[in-house]
Amino acid sequence: MSDTIEIYDSTLRDGAQAEGITYSLEDKLLIARRLDQLGVHYIEGGWPNPTNPKDLSFFREVAKLGLRARVTAFGSTRRADRSPGEDEILNTLLRAETNSVCIFGKSWTLHVEAALKISLEENLHLIEDSVAYLVGQNREVIYDAEHFFDGYKADPQYALQTLKAAQQGGARLLVLCDTNGGTLPSEMDHILRQVVEATGQPFGIHTHNDAGMGAANSVVAVELGAVQVQGVFNGYGERCGNANLCTLIPTLELKLGRHTIGREKLRELMDFSRFLSEIANVYHDHRQPYVGESAFAHKGGVHIDAMIKNPLCYEHCDPEAVGNERRFLVSDQSGSSTIASKLAQVCPGLNKRDPLAQKVLAEVKRLEHEGYQFEAAEGSFELLARRAMGTYQDLFKLVNFRTITHSPTGEGVEGTEAILKVESGGEVHHTVAEGDGPVNALDKALRKALEQLFPCIRQVHLEDYKVRVLSSSDGTAARVRVLIESSDGRDSWGTVGVSENIIEASWIALADSLHFKLMREAAQNQATPSQAAGR
Repeated sequence: MSDTIEIYDSTLRDGAQAEGITYSLEDKLLIARRLDQLGVHYIEGGWPNPTNPKDLSFFREVAKLGLRARVTAFGSTRRADRSPGEDEILNTLLRAETNSVCIFGKSWTLHVEAALKISLEENLHLIEDSVAYLVGQNREVIYDAEHFFDGYKADPQYALQTLKAAQQGGARLLVLCDTNGGTLPSEMDHILRQVVEATGQPFGIHTHNDAGMGAANSVVAVELGAVQVQGVFNGYGERCGNANLCTLIPTLELKLGRHTIGREKLRELMDFSRFLSEIANVYHDHRQPYVGESAFAHKGGVHIDAMIKNPLCYEHCDPEAVGNERRFLVSDQSGSSTIASKLAQVCPGLNKRDPLAQKVLAEVKRLEHEGYQFEAAEGSFELLARRAMGTYQDLFKLVNFRTITHSPTGEGVEGTEAILKVESGGEVHHTVAEGDGPVNALDKALRKALEQLFPCIRQVHLEDYKVRVLSSSDGTAARVRVLIESSDGRDSWGTVGVSENIIEASWIALADSLHFKLMREAAQNQATPSQAAGR
């Protein structure tokens, strides 16, 4: 039994199959960087095939990032009517140029005969020679036995034969999948014991959450010898989702004493969970175990009284171990460990009890109460902190703006005009620009006003733009949060704006994106902001 459990993340592939979640190429690269920083062992980047150009582009671009994690391409066994060397699926996997590949094959007789419409014997051949072909091309092959547990219940001997076929083909690891997510922990225990006895090979586990058992079944598998756990952060995935790595990782580390990403990285887990929610543009589940905002929130009077005496009374683990915080809701007192940790990254050595730190923390709490979230807006957070500490003063400020949307012309073209006044260095700059929409027009007008003063702004371009409605009950008067991802070709950063007016929220995020660039430029040139910005 291994003390180290490999974490195989499928956020970018299985997680992207969740209803309502779509990642752009830039999103996927940003998430991959953060996954690598968190310390996962494998990052499943997607299924590269000719009909999915985004995933093909991802594998080209992610190779340039120099990640420590093993980026993995995902696909299936070959088609029944083609040899491995002629099979487009397998050869596209090779063109992804990853050292590791993961392929799935059929374990359930129902799928072999009804979905593939081939004989059971032929299915065994295509599993074995597909794995062997990829191994022969110097790839590490992880074999996902799709529908394994349902297949075992239907025909135990055949399900085991499919594993042996992958084993004979040279698969490094056999991963048993509860694809329909309906297996109970007692069934999981029984079946895994038979598999261990029959194969004698290390195995991994891939569970879904259709019966609410995804994390529990993965824990059972680890207790019985699984060396790899596949899952998705925040539990995203098709139907009811995949096993939630935000639940599994701390359970394995804190409850079973296994090493996954390590105790230090575990403290970054809540921050990463909220970051992923922002990038996915979905609400963060505040009732998630470990990383939900309510996971350590206490409201009942009896509970709070006991907690003050001893936190063990109503908490199963230390909230700070996963980057969360204890909150007493009746007194409206919330801890500040997560925010203080982020502040320490901006100002190393600053004690969180320092009056200056308290000032920043109070402002963060005020803004978060208004709807701001800074997990995916590190640029706005750093600006907030440095403004409060007096180490950065805004080099421009808004006087006013107006946007006008023109009616479609005879050619069916609709345009938007932005009229903008900004003040910089005691002078007011008045510019007009046209764009594809009000935000695009504002962006162009702002650049037109500032690029002569601050040439470095020309390097900044918008990577992504997301809008979240925060109070749907208010209808068209709802408060919205705008998240912008910007890049200068070297670094990327996020900024955020909140308002009942979507244009104003966009302006706040746009302005912060340029302020952040000016601040960084000043720091890199070791000069005052005004000197650096003009270079």
